[in-house]
Amino acid sequence: MSGNGALLRYLGARLALAPLMLWLIASLVFLLLRVAPGDPIDALLGTRAPEAARAALRSQLGLDLPLWQQYGQFLSQLLRGELGTSLTNQEPVRAIIGASLPASLELGVVALLLAALVGLAVGFSGIARPEGRLDLAGRLYGIGTYALPPFWAAMMVQLIFAVWLGWLPVGGRLPPTVLPPTDGGFYLLAGLREGVASGRWQLLAGTVRHLVLPAGTLALLLSGIFANALRLNLRRVLESDYVEAARSRGLGETRVVLRHALPNALLPVLTITGITVASLIGGALLIEVTYSWPGIAARLQEAIAQRDYPLVQGIVVVVAALVVLVTVLVDLLVALLDPRVRF
Repeated sequence: MSGNGALLRYLGARLALAPLMLWLIASLVFLLLRVAPGDPIDALLGTRAPEAARAALRSQLGLDLPLWQQYGQFLSQLLRGELGTSLTNQEPVRAIIGASLPASLELGVVALLLAALVGLAVGFSGIARPEGRLDLAGRLYGIGTYALPPFWAAMMVQLIFAVWLGWLPVGGRLPPTVLPPTDGGFYLLAGLREGVASGRWQLLAGTVRHLVLPAGTLALLLSGIFANALRLNLRRVLESDYVEAARSRGLGETRVVLRHALPNALLPVLTITGITVASLIGGALLIEVTYSWPGIAARLQEAIAQRDYPLVQGIVVVVAALVVLVTVLVDLLVALLDPRVRF
């Protein structure tokens, strides 16, 4: 089979599994919300509301239908690209997600870039002298940052840099004196565009100041994954036969590491990047709540507390679709770089 044919077959198999994964996730969330203790009617009307009002609202929201009918309506809406209407404020779920998702994407992308930069630097630093001080420090850094509880790390960073030192704001996304952009929820891009066009950098400066602590905290928690992955894979590659063959030809150690070992050691790290995107969800929830970041994770926490079925289902499905998309793109990139994956 030709290389292109194998690549297309591999990509087709990955794409064919994506809808199945989304259906399983959506169905699981639907069932878990229905069997979990609590009633959305209690969250909307309270426990002392008259039974007639409770029954009328339950009928209006379709919660009095049998479970299989609710599930059928949910799948029918999902296939049409509709996510329903929020139970708490009667807004379309798509509009709520559209207003909150850019903040989470901005936080997640910046945190992932910082985590990869710091983690790869730490993982690479101990290669010159294995089992030396730098290698030991990098190993401790990777284990320590991975084991940090996200809520504790966020509160400590907030306490040190925002409360004690007063260098950065405690939370929020913009200072109260700066108006948010009206042309989208990506404040970094809007601030950069405004600064280049008019020379006013207040929006960009305010966004960066408020982004440093939450993105830095999330990057700190994720950087250990990259550090350990690169360290372990690079050490394994440096002990392989083809690296020894390169050394036997008289090549310098620097060239052997950079030209022969590092590219092959980065391939598993690239795969881990796709898995790390899923880790962003759990970490971002606690980070966004701690820093009052108006993102999708904070909205999910509110929706769960309010038993807002459509909003929880919509957020989980959209986030799962993003994770699946990123995973497929990473797998495709790995297959392009490493032909062995295609077969």
